Amino acid sequence: MARVPVMQAVVDVLKSEGIDTVFGCPGAAILPLYKALETDGTIEHLIVRHEEGATHMADGWSRTTGNVGVAIGTSGPAGTNMITGLYTAQADSVPILCVTGQAATSKLHQEAFQAVDIVAIAAPVTKWAVQVKEAAQAPWIFREAFRIARSGRPGPVLIDLPIDVQKQEIEWDAAIDAPLPVAKPEPHPARVERALEMLLAAERPLLLAGGGVILAEAGEQLRALAEHLQVPVQATLMGKGAIDEDHPLYAGMTGIQTSQRYGNASFLESDLVLALGARFGDRHTGDLATYRGERKFIHVDVEPTQIGKVFGPDLGVVADVKLFLQALLKLARERAAARPNAWTERCAELKRTLLRREDFDTVPVKAPRVFKEINEFYGPDTYFVTAIGLYQIWSGQHQKAHKPRHYQVCGQAGPLGWEIPAAIGVKKALKNSEPDAEVVGIVGDYSFQFLVEELAVGAQYDVPFVLIMLNNEYLGLIRMAEDHGGYDMEYEVDIHYDTNGSDNVKIMEAYGCSGTRVTEPGRIRESLEWARKEAERTSRPVLVEIMIEREGNTANGTSIAAMREYEPLP
Repeated sequence: MARVPVMQAVVDVLKSEGIDTVFGCPGAAILPLYKALETDGTIEHLIVRHEEGATHMADGWSRTTGNVGVAIGTSGPAGTNMITGLYTAQADSVPILCVTGQAATSKLHQEAFQAVDIVAIAAPVTKWAVQVKEAAQAPWIFREAFRIARSGRPGPVLIDLPIDVQKQEIEWDAAIDAPLPVAKPEPHPARVERALEMLLAAERPLLLAGGGVILAEAGEQLRALAEHLQVPVQATLMGKGAIDEDHPLYAGMTGIQTSQRYGNASFLESDLVLALGARFGDRHTGDLATYRGERKFIHVDVEPTQIGKVFGPDLGVVADVKLFLQALLKLARERAAARPNAWTERCAELKRTLLRREDFDTVPVKAPRVFKEINEFYGPDTYFVTAIGLYQIWSGQHQKAHKPRHYQVCGQAGPLGWEIPAAIGVKKALKNSEPDAEVVGIVGDYSFQFLVEELAVGAQYDVPFVLIMLNNEYLGLIRMAEDHGGYDMEYEVDIHYDTNGSDNVKIMEAYGCSGTRVTEPGRIRESLEWARKEAERTSRPVLVEIMIEREGNTANGTSIAAMREYEPLP
């Protein structure tokens, strides 16, 4: 077997695992890997301006492709800058691989320049963090990293590469190597049968699609089961897009923030919930006593330790969600015929009547009007990303999603700044399959500035996407928490200054991009049309900044039965 540079073997592994794009920042301690990337020449590399940006780009790439996104950095602060991205991926079950350079093994105990124990630091926010100590282990450790990242509940991994290990040669033949198999747990037939019995015995059942439905590529099976049994379907925030929200059986979202009035109402009337790949996050459940009520719960999850973590279900099933739905659908077709029923009609009635108003024409612009325009302007094939804040909550309440992997949100960790790098990752993920697909980031004025430097990546590599900014010149979500959360204050949340505050259009222009500011609702549509054409013309990011009312509030509460509505209802 031929001897090759060990980093060449690593690049061979990356290619065979389906990696055609990586995001990173070179440094002295990772240069052997970069040399191998240059020599090979088939993997595209984007130079980021901050290593956290690389992790979020890998995150967006992964959420779009379903494969493992890859971020690369050097030693020391490169790895520590990646921690937020690792935490974000872990919280949302996104498989990414972070590769860090490291000082020579002989120097690790001497506090050498930029030598830090990144494995220990990353361990709590990864499925596996490991340092390669022997060069011959490197390709096998990378194989195992991909397997772990994809297995069970997907998540992030980190591999640390000391510089002396990277410089060695090993025996390697890529022609006789392949990815490691990933096992998918099949459901126990007796539990599938019990689940069907409980579904058929219920008078008012709901299917609850969590992010696990999307990760398992189980949207088609979810829809087929719902249609066959005529059971209404809800989605969690991470499951948004698992079923088309225009489908007659879609019954909204339950929650104390990102929810619809009809979603909470139909959930409260239900008597059984079949939760598929859902975590029962606190923003979804709110007050647990109200959420649980007298209804029964079936919880299906690929990760055994998720079952019972928040509360004990009446039936737990450990299985890949797609395999479970296939088994349940097969059994249902053998035993039960599709039948319209009063419960589906009731959920449809709630969906028609318990709405929130969106047709505001006032100045300043009210946020729900922005999402009305978004829903009407963009088609079902558009890819959206959004992060954390009032704009995320408004998006969850008002924005429609139609297809899996087309609505991406950092739901659990909520790092500000996620949207710009994530949008770059999404767009690069589509370069071969859907090169003309539109990518749109919904962003707040504060989050925009956290990783704004990654606009330079979009400009340098001709990555077109549209940013729609809801600008209230406030830390709006924190202002609400201060004002309505019992603190009776409005302290250090107003970020307005001078006449117009930050000139975000000029910031775009400074990076070689374009932007426009909108102050009237009647101009939103024409600005979105301009942005679409401008992104296509320039092949760069484009901003539509919409000035919304400064102290607008989102509907919220501590219980799904006691939501506070701040806007007039239809």
